[in-house]
Amino acid sequence: MISLLAGIFIKDRENTSSPAVRQAYGILCGGVGIALNILLFAGKFLAGLLSHSIAVTADAFNNLSDAGSSLITLVGFKMAGQKPDPHHPFGHGRIEYLSGLLVSVAILIMAFELVRSSFGKILHPQPVEFSILTMGILLASIAVKIYMAYYNGNIARKIDSSAMKATATDSLSDTLSTATVLISMLIGHFTGLKIDGYCGVLVGLFIFYAGYDAARDTISPLLGQPPHPDFVRNVEQIVMSYDPVLGIHDMVVHDYGPGRVMLSLHAEVPADGSLIVLHDMIDNIEHRLHDELHCEAVIHMDPVVMDDVRTNHIRQKVTDLLKSSYPEICFHDFRVVEGPTHTNIIFDIVVPFHYQHTDEEITAYLENEIRGMDDSYFAVIQVDRAYTSNAL
Repeated sequence: MISLLAGIFIKDRENTSSPAVRQAYGILCGGVGIALNILLFAGKFLAGLLSHSIAVTADAFNNLSDAGSSLITLVGFKMAGQKPDPHHPFGHGRIEYLSGLLVSVAILIMAFELVRSSFGKILHPQPVEFSILTMGILLASIAVKIYMAYYNGNIARKIDSSAMKATATDSLSDTLSTATVLISMLIGHFTGLKIDGYCGVLVGLFIFYAGYDAARDTISPLLGQPPHPDFVRNVEQIVMSYDPVLGIHDMVVHDYGPGRVMLSLHAEVPADGSLIVLHDMIDNIEHRLHDELHCEAVIHMDPVVMDDVRTNHIRQKVTDLLKSSYPEICFHDFRVVEGPTHTNIIFDIVVPFHYQHTDEEITAYLENEIRGMDDSYFAVIQVDRAYTSNAL
């Protein structure tokens, strides 16, 4: 159904990197989710009244909250697609993450209320009436939720949306919770055991976990998480495909929402190269990154001396020191600055987060070893962190 509707209402539907196409998918899935969840609420609420089951009734209101969540998703995608303005020059893309977070909060609140009411049912159990109609409604609900989990998950992967992933996770948890309610009803009918309240608690825990998992996925991009490794590799391949580029480092990616990514990095270039030629090359790289990866790129050129024998010799010595003692650490911006009384060996090292050795320990070791090469050598070391999953 979603594929059919997408073919009708979404132009250029395969161009999922387009913000307009992403927005259209989000609005479409949100609208379909609202309609299906309202139908499920009506059916389950009727089944709960007929069976006097709090687990079924609670599951019905869970679907009603899902309709509200779908509305939040729809509005979130609509607002996220607004163009940049003077107050929000980087666009409104992060509203999509906020809508996913609101969905997660709604799931957690519903889980708490369900567990609370289910404990009351445990303390004051009542018999659950079984009927073919109730069982049919629950089976139909399971089938619909499986379909919703499938299409939401498929769209989430297609447009790379954490909000849609949260909705898919919610649909899958609803499938498990409704199946649990159905099993409790069957057990109560055939054995007489009053486990309705216990199953309500179990359903609540399912929903709580789904809310927690969804919240985690939406909070991370809001706080600032490293870019996907595939994105980093694609950037590296594009930049390094130009012969004058000797290496890249200090890559920083700011995610302002899907379709609005700001990228900065340092590119090492020969110090004796033509400034005009190199600047033209950097401009071309920035334009290519924009066209192929849909990001706004700013590249800083770092000149590297390549034909000085002494500098190359010292650089190789530092390389060997790091490989033998700290192989996880790389360095960049290597320079040798000579003075009348001493020579400064200047470079930056990239230390992983939560590294087993302290910054002070690493720099002290390198300073002592470099001083051991020559009494006139003084190491000037800057410690950096890797802002990507790859240390470039």
